[in-house]
Amino acid sequence: MDYSSGLAKRTRTAWLTKVPAITATFWVIKVLSTTVGETFADYLAVNVGLGPLVTDAIMMTVLAVALFTQFRTRQYTPWAYWLCVVLVSIVGTQVTDFFTDTLGVSLYVSTTVFAVILAVVFLTWYRQERTLAITSIDTPRREAFYWGAILTTFALGTAAGDLATEALGLGFRTGVIIFGVLILATWLASRFGASLVATFWIAYVLTRPLGASLGDLLTQSKDFGGLDLGASLTSLIFFAVILILVIREQLLANRHGVALKGDGPLGGRRADYAWAGAAAVAIALAGAGLSSLHSASSSDTTTTAGVSATDPSTPVKTVHPTTKLGNLTKFATITAAVQAKVDRNDLAGGKTKVKDLEVAWDDAEAGLKPRDPAKWSQLDGEIDAVLTSLRAGNPTQADCAANLKALTATLNQFDGI
Repeated sequence: MDYSSGLAKRTRTAWLTKVPAITATFWVIKVLSTTVGETFADYLAVNVGLGPLVTDAIMMTVLAVALFTQFRTRQYTPWAYWLCVVLVSIVGTQVTDFFTDTLGVSLYVSTTVFAVILAVVFLTWYRQERTLAITSIDTPRREAFYWGAILTTFALGTAAGDLATEALGLGFRTGVIIFGVLILATWLASRFGASLVATFWIAYVLTRPLGASLGDLLTQSKDFGGLDLGASLTSLIFFAVILILVIREQLLANRHGVALKGDGPLGGRRADYAWAGAAAVAIALAGAGLSSLHSASSSDTTTTAGVSATDPSTPVKTVHPTTKLGNLTKFATITAAVQAKVDRNDLAGGKTKVKDLEVAWDDAEAGLKPRDPAKWSQLDGEIDAVLTSLRAGNPTQADCAANLKALTATLNQFDGI
């Protein structure tokens, strides 16, 4: 492809398009960024222990700085643009989680509200600019509308995805299939004459729950149908692929400038498809390989019928499960360890240990909640009560012990091992 004529045109343009061409690598980065954004926010809030409010404040501040940098650029700058997308993914997820977890707003309500807000953004944008095409993001006002729409699509995609996989009990495996088929149908519609602008924005919303479901498939325990890679390892794999693709985009942009409408992907379509396909294959191979390696390394500590392979003296549990939640032994074991510290009036030690319960429960949410949302919510509330009592400014042994006793009883009742 001859870039010289296009580059000559660009040098005469004061404000060039600020967003990338819609290519195969664009969609790969977009899907992967949703998982990285979601898991990184959870890591800061739970694993690092910053809590949701501090994490929200940090991420919103970082997003504001990134957007300021993005708005100061005069043309599409890959590293700045995709940094904003990842951060918008984090903040969009946090907005939905705030409504759902903190305010207790139903996912049906939040999905409806965000859909209405997105419609208002699009209507206002169109009335002001007479276009919603992302190929026309070449003025500050259009870019402001664009990022407002992007943030709302992430919030809507999070709410709609959680509604499908959790509230409706479809699960992440079914979610991957459903959202993948919907995106395929959207692409086919565009090929058969549907509006390219409409199909782009529909696909943009759908890639958010697809990315989240794909991430859950890789991170969740095999007991729940996942590959058991864990959130940290999955995020590292996804981030590495994103970094490679964005570096390539940046090198191409530095060399050739910004692709104008009709130019096609920088580097050519064949190369674009090849890089996108290689990224997908790399993730699939890494997921399958690391999952098998993880299974082999953990085989010595697996339990069968309630008896630990490394501790044959562990008694067999005879239970009559009342839920579909499945094996809750891991959570009961951590709760027992916390209980032992509280019984010795070591509340500081209990506070430290209970973080293991919080992390394990949070990591397992995507696999557990769809199985029995009502019973999961009951356990979630009891775990929150334990966390609150141990983390109180002046914790008391009686309150902590009472909440742990209630949680232990419920775990034993619901355990389906």
